[in-house]
Amino acid sequence: MARRGKAVLESPHDHEPAIDLATATVSRQGIVTSWSDGAQRLLGHPATDVVGRIVTELLAADPSDAAWAALAGAEAWSGTAAIRHRDGSRLDLGLRACPALDGEGKATGFVVAFAADPARNGYEDEADDGNGYEDEADDGNGYEDEADDGNGYEDDDGNGDGDGDGDDRGMLERSFTQASVALAMFDAELRYQRLNDIASEMVGKTATQLRGRRYRDTVSHNAATRGFLRHLRRVAETGTPASYERHFGDRAWNIEMWPVKNSSGRVRGVSTASFDSSAQHWAQQRLALLNEAGTRIGTTLDVVRTAQELTELVVPRLADFVSVDLLDSVLQGEEPTAERIDAAVGLRRVAHRSAVEGIPEATVALGAVDTYPAYSPPARCLATGRPFLSGLEDPDFVRWTEGEDVRSAGVHSGMAVPLRARGITLGVAVFWRRLRPEPFQPDDLVLAEELAGRAAVCVDNARRYTREYTAALTLQRSLLPREIPGQAAVEAAFRYLPADSRAGAGGDWFDVIPLSGTRVALVVGDVAGHGVRASATMGSLRTAVRTLADVDLPPDELLTHLDDLVTHLTPDDDGTTASDAQDPHGISATCLYAVYDPVSRRCTFASAGHPPPGVLYPDGTVSLVSLSPGPPLGVGGLPFEATELELPEGSLIALYTDGLIEARDRDIDVGLDRLCLALASPSPSLEVTCDILIDSLLPSPTLQPDELPSRLSSGLRPGGSPSRSARPADDVALLVARTRALHTDQVAAWGLPADPEVVADARLQATRQLQVWGLEEVGFITELVVSELVTNAIRYGEAPIELRLIRDRTLICEVSDGNSAAPHLRRARTFDEGGRGLLLVSQLAQGWGTRQTTSGKTIWAEQLLPTGHA
Repeated sequence: MARRGKAVLESPHDHEPAIDLATATVSRQGIVTSWSDGAQRLLGHPATDVVGRIVTELLAADPSDAAWAALAGAEAWSGTAAIRHRDGSRLDLGLRACPALDGEGKATGFVVAFAADPARNGYEDEADDGNGYEDEADDGNGYEDEADDGNGYEDDDGNGDGDGDGDDRGMLERSFTQASVALAMFDAELRYQRLNDIASEMVGKTATQLRGRRYRDTVSHNAATRGFLRHLRRVAETGTPASYERHFGDRAWNIEMWPVKNSSGRVRGVSTASFDSSAQHWAQQRLALLNEAGTRIGTTLDVVRTAQELTELVVPRLADFVSVDLLDSVLQGEEPTAERIDAAVGLRRVAHRSAVEGIPEATVALGAVDTYPAYSPPARCLATGRPFLSGLEDPDFVRWTEGEDVRSAGVHSGMAVPLRARGITLGVAVFWRRLRPEPFQPDDLVLAEELAGRAAVCVDNARRYTREYTAALTLQRSLLPREIPGQAAVEAAFRYLPADSRAGAGGDWFDVIPLSGTRVALVVGDVAGHGVRASATMGSLRTAVRTLADVDLPPDELLTHLDDLVTHLTPDDDGTTASDAQDPHGISATCLYAVYDPVSRRCTFASAGHPPPGVLYPDGTVSLVSLSPGPPLGVGGLPFEATELELPEGSLIALYTDGLIEARDRDIDVGLDRLCLALASPSPSLEVTCDILIDSLLPSPTLQPDELPSRLSSGLRPGGSPSRSARPADDVALLVARTRALHTDQVAAWGLPADPEVVADARLQATRQLQVWGLEEVGFITELVVSELVTNAIRYGEAPIELRLIRDRTLICEVSDGNSAAPHLRRARTFDEGGRGLLLVSQLAQGWGTRQTTSGKTIWAEQLLPTGHA
């Protein structure tokens, strides 16, 4: 039933102000969820100020009790409401609120339409049928038709201009066509009946072209159109309103659908109202992107990986191509300069990503250094420290893209954003669009600047960590051997791989220590923890092992002394010890110490909580040495036991730290089995053996095509050359040694009675052996050394006494006796008759010393061989 009244808002043709239909949607909780452009023009409030607020904050006076009751019951309501304009004035508006129902018929909110005061705009009620309009004669579309002009509205004089008694119909016609939202009407067969200009523009066809045609015949078939048609059918079939969000191109729409019923309740059509919510949609998308950046950028302390995470986040959601270039000093962990960056500075490409496979926009390879032209947006961005938004209207942007040979790829818009943290520029991020037709907007630049700022902070944190990690790694490497010292007992090779940078430099170490009598000590150890402290502790333990090895202690005794040292090592002078289990700063370490004698071909092992070594015998069999391991160093209170093993010449010993055999995804026994299998693999050299062991037990690095090899480790090889391998989760130290043997033609030994007269015979035997070896040149010194050492053994020692000469890289003279008391070097006074023997030996020999044995002691002296005999 039409509402009667006199309208004062006439058509534009009458030079009167046109009605501006204002619409909004409100949730059941009273929260404004959308706000049309018409509402902004009518009340002055922009959508950004209103959406999300309580609707009652916009009211200038409380609604009537009837209004509250209708809204609380999710019923339609129409009437007058006092609304507060943005300038503070009060507006009395005619308001119509209809519930928006879900698929189950439950109200999820309200669609609200409002205009000027109904008393002044012809909304007086004569007879209300419950839908807000008086019905005198219902034609089935919900409107009275006194004289229908074919558009569903009454026109008393038949001209459709809204004059005379049909003023209310003309006003409604103008409200429909001039609405700021897209309005459309369909019949029960989903054929177009009416649509306004905005809806026509949205579809891309005029109302004349669409009227009478089915919706499905007027659109291309895609996900968006299928969803719209599915909702239309549901409303037409069920008679239940529906609402949903649809994306059309770069626009977002909130669409409300409701059935149009006749007086008998039969559905005669479907009406739709589409609210352009693009601003709110993209604002939500930007907010979601920022929120996601907090969890996806900076997940590691790796500079390159952080840059890659930025590119992965923004492509293709914000840009079609992104590149990140950093200063070399940032990658090296150095402190960048806070001064202005010159345009000619070189930047290294660390990450780029494209929405197109193959990254056709990239003109600089990953890892390569490039310089931006001074006129280009990135160069200006670096020089000023401010972001730049550029497009085809910028001649410098066009000149740059043409010079970069990317203009043909369709790049039409770009942003250059500096990566700045703590007031220091670290690099630049460049964003391009080529697939998306719309250019970047200022809001996009603000978003890119926020994302780049978060990435820059994470890059700076990673840079500072890189500096600390590099310092710890440099300290660690300075404390590790760079070369295997020359000795005759074994042929050796090694590898050292630092842990992944997230763990930090560890405390693994190895050593090869020459001992007296051509013996050699093989050492591998592991300090718990990572960082500078672990590296420094490792250096202290390695020095302590070398000092104790120089005393020629047996392996088990050496570990006992080393355990005492660790027990009393504390980082602070607070009286605590490492053995205190409650001390979080206590030191814990494992160590394997082995001594191999090439004369007896026996190897003695002792372990302090360390994994057992593997041995490959000349016949091809592999086994792990059955040790009796003691506790880790620093526990204290428990003894260490030695295990002795006879090794044939050419046996291969593999000593390692637990980082080689342990992994999160496998048991340690599996790692030991794989070690034995790899050790049995044929190998032409020890260097190849090391590579086989590393490759077999550590995962290979897997890099994406657009990823820099930042996770590759510059491991340590002999000579200090780097080893490009995957960074393990824990440090890995590997030492392999192939045993040698000294044969009978290189060793001569004589048992001597405890008789002073035998000294001359000992000199004679030594002289004859030197003649056999062709070493007559050192005969005089050797006779003197033999005379002094044998005399001391007879005078101060006990039986049995033995003289032994060893010819290797040097000439070694050893005298053993049954007394464990070691002699001491002292300076004799002028009138002393004795005390000069050892002084003479120390002056004539290259070196001398004493070592304890199970039956006493051995005193040795070493001489250099004559030229041509070494």
